[in-house]
Amino acid sequence: MSSPENPEFVERAVSDYQRWRRGYGVIQHSETTCNQARQMASDLVAEGLQPDTDSVYRKLASLDRLASAGLWLVAHMTYTRRVDTSGKPLQPNDFKTNPEGHTGGALNMVPAYAGYLALNNLTGQTRSWLMGQGHCVAAIDALNVLTGNLHPEQQDRYQGKDGLSRLVSDFYSYRQRPDGGMEAPLGSHVSPHTAGGVIEGGYLGFAELQYAHMPLPDESLVAFLSDGAAEEQRGSDWVPRWWRAEDCGSVLPVMIANGRRIEQRTELGTRAGLERFGEHLAHCGFEPLRFDGRDPAAFVCALFNMERKLDDYRQQAMNGERPYPVPIPYGIAETSKGYGFYGAGSNSAHNLPLPGNPKIDTRARELFHHHAGLLWVPPEQLASAVSELNQHWQQQRPLERDHALATRNPPDPVIPILPPSHDSGSPMLAVDDFFKALVEANPELRARVGNPDELASNRLEGVLNALKHRVNDPESEQESVHGKIITALNEEAVVSACLANKAGLNLVASYEAFCVKMLGAIRQALIFARQQKEVGRPARWLGFPVIATSHTWENGKNQQSHQDTTFCESLLGEMSDVSRVLFPADYNSTLAALPGVYLGRGQLTCMVIPKRDRPVVFNRDEAQALAKTGALVVDEDTSPGEPVMLIANGAYQLSEMIRASERLRETGTPFRLVYVQEPGRFREPRDTLEAAQCIRDLEQERLFPRRMIRRVALTHMRPEVFRGHLSPLFPEPSKSRVLGYINRGGTLNEAGMLFTNRSSWAHALAACADILERPPGEWLSSAELAAVEGRGDAAIVTRSQN
Repeated sequence: MSSPENPEFVERAVSDYQRWRRGYGVIQHSETTCNQARQMASDLVAEGLQPDTDSVYRKLASLDRLASAGLWLVAHMTYTRRVDTSGKPLQPNDFKTNPEGHTGGALNMVPAYAGYLALNNLTGQTRSWLMGQGHCVAAIDALNVLTGNLHPEQQDRYQGKDGLSRLVSDFYSYRQRPDGGMEAPLGSHVSPHTAGGVIEGGYLGFAELQYAHMPLPDESLVAFLSDGAAEEQRGSDWVPRWWRAEDCGSVLPVMIANGRRIEQRTELGTRAGLERFGEHLAHCGFEPLRFDGRDPAAFVCALFNMERKLDDYRQQAMNGERPYPVPIPYGIAETSKGYGFYGAGSNSAHNLPLPGNPKIDTRARELFHHHAGLLWVPPEQLASAVSELNQHWQQQRPLERDHALATRNPPDPVIPILPPSHDSGSPMLAVDDFFKALVEANPELRARVGNPDELASNRLEGVLNALKHRVNDPESEQESVHGKIITALNEEAVVSACLANKAGLNLVASYEAFCVKMLGAIRQALIFARQQKEVGRPARWLGFPVIATSHTWENGKNQQSHQDTTFCESLLGEMSDVSRVLFPADYNSTLAALPGVYLGRGQLTCMVIPKRDRPVVFNRDEAQALAKTGALVVDEDTSPGEPVMLIANGAYQLSEMIRASERLRETGTPFRLVYVQEPGRFREPRDTLEAAQCIRDLEQERLFPRRMIRRVALTHMRPEVFRGHLSPLFPEPSKSRVLGYINRGGTLNEAGMLFTNRSSWAHALAACADILERPPGEWLSSAELAAVEGRGDAAIVTRSQN
């Protein structure tokens, strides 16, 4: 099989510009791109980044060959079990029995990522990269393998004589290790094995919400985005609203506009739709730039020009010559889905573009060989191209594997020491006091607050006054052009601002019921952080809390839409070493828990905290012990007889259990009351990493002696969730009862919410009677018992809670 271009001796007879100008295989250069390349070459020389324009054109010609080889390798990853770098046709048995891949999108990403690599080489600067469409990872992995930009596990497996064949064989092989994990350091989406990967990109739309908040002022980020994701989460068009020269790095968003989803074209797949999208971007404060998304050189030129435009706007803004918002250049790479291979522009290009399986279909095999042949690059030419573009050591810059976002490791923050409280008050005030002091003590760590609405209502007024809403046109003292609070009535957007700020300090607070909208973004971050631990490169960004307040038990005034415990339940289902779930009950327990939250690395913490005033239950020492172990003995009566263990989880639940324990003590019934602040520490660990987060058996026995087999738990969550995750706390299920949220609610006060969910102190006593096999009348009056059984006046019970 011959090279797609004239023999090498003919190439030597033409100029470096002409050699690049005529393209390579399916890669061609429009007159517009050529004009832009000539201007860029001149600028690079003028700025001292390249010795002469011929050097630029040689690198661009090498880029063509690298991109073509990348396209060739992506096609093989989908369809074949091995490669032949000599270009010879493969035999039927060389093809996969069940080919698989997101081929079209990956083919579109090859010129994009190759262009990014070449721009870094041309300018001697390693920029960060981000890809929202994680299913296109074959492009990244293919080019990383070709250029040697790899983590050790991929380096060992995919470099050398049979490395490329092992790569294509591993892709979608589904082979597993004895422990059940994936055998290959390769996946269907971006993973910690992907050199430089920072987000899985499995849930489209979140990269768009995060990229503006990622780089620091001296950094630059290329964000590859999907046109399909333009239909996803609202907020991607707000980037100019948040970007500030003073605390944000350069952001270079590029949409791959291939015009197709899985089974139909997108609105951007029409000329009119693309025009409307450009108008929308301009209206939102972007500066759209459309270019040829089939040409890797066009990506280089577009990114080069976008970065310089934004640098100019940055200087103008910092000099006071341009008000905010400044225009954000936005690249639109126009292409057809799967360009470079058979079936481009069709629905089938998304997954398997060929009309059949080449292993058993002769026509499909012929089509594969023909179209792959157009992409093949002779090994000596490819080696020369890679050498031309791989000069990290000479340029004294890191590999793209080690870009700034991929190696985040901020210093431990200085933790402020604040006094405990001795008076009743809102536990959220502890968050307010602590975060204000934390930000003040760590000015070098960029602060972000994610706020869907009502910071002051959620008792974070001090944070609001100190850090202020970020706006373009302030109208009050609580707003500032340079505010640190990202406020939008959009939970996905505001939590994404903090998930992206991995170089700094973060705080997210919202109504518990509305936190559910954040789950997709949070879960992607947790999964990636967990996988980083599993491969031995744990994330080093600072942990932070996502606070669910105005919660289920205190939000009765807003009907049942505001009464939902799903958020904490879902995060309790994630691995506890990266996803902590805490229920501090008062000011002091909240204050004592926060240092551990912010000193954690690669870890998010859901904190369910009341905003209404609560009594102080724990002193400083008790609160610190509670933060350390996750549970604490609150009270105990050692009177003769068989004891009952009371387990409380949640601030209001603790108050109810304290009230119930008083009745038990009055009648001489022995009991132990334990408060569980961090339920995940008492689960049955699912692997060794999670086991390190869980309480050891001896400590668990100290808190929950197995001799106390009769147990009643009252939880903030749904009782089935608490019982299921904390099964070790209920060694004899038939002698245990768990009370909690049972999906009942309405316009009710706190006492009413507890009563309607059968979670009041009286219901807890009735449960004690049940498991002790004693009449409930020992602790409840006839009127109270009638209320509990649904025969009497609920006010008999609820009045005593007010």
